Amino acid sequence: MNQRNKLKIINDPIYGFITIPSPLIFDLIEHPYFQRLRRITQMGLSNLVYPGANHTRFHHALGCLHLMKKSLDILKSKGIEITDEEEEAVLIAILLHDIGHGPFSHALEHSIVSNISHEYLSLEFMNKLNSEFDGQLDLAIDIFRGYHDKKFLCQLISSQLDIDRLDYLKRDSFYTGVAEGNINSERLINMLNVVDNELVVEQKGIYSIEKFLVARRLMYWQVYLHKTGLCAEQILIRLLRRAAYIFETSDENIENSTLNYFLSHKISSEDFDEVTLDLFSKLDDNDIISALKNWQYHKDFVLSKLSKMLLNRDLLKIKLKNDPVKRSKINEQLEKAQKHFSISKEDAEYFVFEGSTSNLAYQPDKEHINIWYKSGKIKDVSSASDQLNLKALSKTVIKHYICHPKYNN
Repeated sequence: MNQRNKLKIINDPIYGFITIPSPLIFDLIEHPYFQRLRRITQMGLSNLVYPGANHTRFHHALGCLHLMKKSLDILKSKGIEITDEEEEAVLIAILLHDIGHGPFSHALEHSIVSNISHEYLSLEFMNKLNSEFDGQLDLAIDIFRGYHDKKFLCQLISSQLDIDRLDYLKRDSFYTGVAEGNINSERLINMLNVVDNELVVEQKGIYSIEKFLVARRLMYWQVYLHKTGLCAEQILIRLLRRAAYIFETSDENIENSTLNYFLSHKISSEDFDEVTLDLFSKLDDNDIISALKNWQYHKDFVLSKLSKMLLNRDLLKIKLKNDPVKRSKINEQLEKAQKHFSISKEDAEYFVFEGSTSNLAYQPDKEHINIWYKSGKIKDVSSASDQLNLKALSKTVIKHYICHPKYNN
């Protein structure tokens, strides 16, 4: 009997050919938990702003796998000791780092389940897979959790210069067409090294780091925190809140039993058992879209109107401000919405709301990106760089917003 060839090659639009490095990694990619990522968009509702942004978490995970393999090859070529077991474990950890994302990625991170991060859910999925694969993910889980003795391996998974960021900036730039995010990830990887068990960047890579941090800042304002995408995400969050309220206060159900389960149960980390994990693994973007298509005809005005807004991209008006929105302005818009739609103040609050968003490209107080000089000196990039704007990138910028209906339609 012929054995299946598991050392496949995948053609990626960003990097070209990506090789699956081991049979175990092939089997993990083939698992239904991982295949679900084909149905989870990488950028949530950003395709309402950038129509090309329809790539998925599946694309991103494979891109991270590719960049991690290159990073490990570079470090080993510089004399850094990485065993075969550690290499496979790091590759597994980066492959599965986003497996816990729910529908529309970050948009619904705290809506489908209560205050449970995708990192927590990724770990839950990894533990379940580890059980299925007879403990072969033990080391990968240690590295993912930051418990491994070789700190630099953990930093490749999660830090301010991790493989996750190196892929998503380049990939999201490609699919949105926003050139400002197009970093040279290969150059950055070639400049990596390890000193005293920590990841560093060689001195000649400092300009690539500067470009990386500036690109990150620009991509957040132009793409990830774009006001239209932000407004759409807030509508979706409120829409699901309304659906949960309706199903809680009536005998009504929806056809999708999986989505219905999460709308009718408040799931916290304490409640997230194996049954819940299995149900969550069946939930993806298609469930939400299917529900919206049904809800647009619902008798409840709020649920119907919000569903139509997202399906037809007829969104609320959003205004960004440097200062918090005054209460008088919010009340004024609430009164307009009540009158315009002939609804109560409570219902009007689904269409009129305020909030804030922030952008911080670099956090030197949290963890450093260290530049390593030939003399042996190590300096944080913000002090090593001669670019004055890098210090500015270390400051949090907060924008406030108000959303309300477009009354002229």
